[in-house]
Amino acid sequence: MAASAHVSTIRSLYKRILVLHRFLPIHLRALGDQYVKEEFRRHKSAAAEEVKSFLSEWENYKNTLQAQVLESAGRQRGAVTFGADLPEETLGQFQDEQIGQLYELMLESTKPNKQFDIHEDSR
Repeated sequence: MAASAHVSTIRSLYKRILVLHRFLPIHLRALGDQYVKEEFRRHKSAAAEEVKSFLSEWENYKNTLQAQVLESAGRQRGAVTFGADLPEETLGQFQDEQIGQLYELMLESTKPNKQFDIHEDSR
């Protein structure tokens, strides 16, 4: 029973993040959705201690994004800023692979020619 509750908690977090991504600019949504799907898939068979840390960080991400979405609800779309700076002590805890992933995400999210050529529906 505990295992099914754990799976349900993870699934709920995953779905909530994807719902929150709907409020991001379209190119960030596509990038974020892809990254979330890959990360959750990659951690399916992780060790218990790694899963605990993984879920904690994604919970923090969800809470931050949810607060930013709610804060932006009354603003015009162009004036909305999403994201947060990472403290140096947090970066110091990352493994080399994680630093590489973070750098790639930063490059992709800030480059003028996006990997994804997606257009929002103007309806």
